[in-house]
Amino acid sequence: MKGLRGERLASEFQKAVYEVISRRLRDRAPGLSAIISVTGADIAPDLKTAKIYVSIYDKDEAKKLASFELIKENAGFIRHELSGMLRIRTVPALTFILDGSMEYGAHIDEILNKLEQEHKDEQ
Repeated sequence: MKGLRGERLASEFQKAVYEVISRRLRDRAPGLSAIISVTGADIAPDLKTAKIYVSIYDKDEAKKLASFELIKENAGFIRHELSGMLRIRTVPALTFILDGSMEYGAHIDEILNKLEQEHKDEQ
């Protein structure tokens, strides 16, 4: 959704979805991974659908995917919780998309640290 209103609404959705996942969904499903971040929200102009980008960091790939599936399965619960938090007429249907940016950043950090160590060893 473009424009100032759209950006503000997307930002509010991002914060609210994070709050629901980190507090209410964690109480309901304690098996979630430790580090879950809502990295973005893209809301359709008609407010019917919203894409929510979620990044999950876990050493165990199976647990990470299980956490993502758990979030997707509870999309209705999250939407219901958002209806009580946000003051909008209709809460859009939520589609969750796994965002690998945290892993990518960690991988780049690892490469840079390795290069720095190699450079120190050469001196």
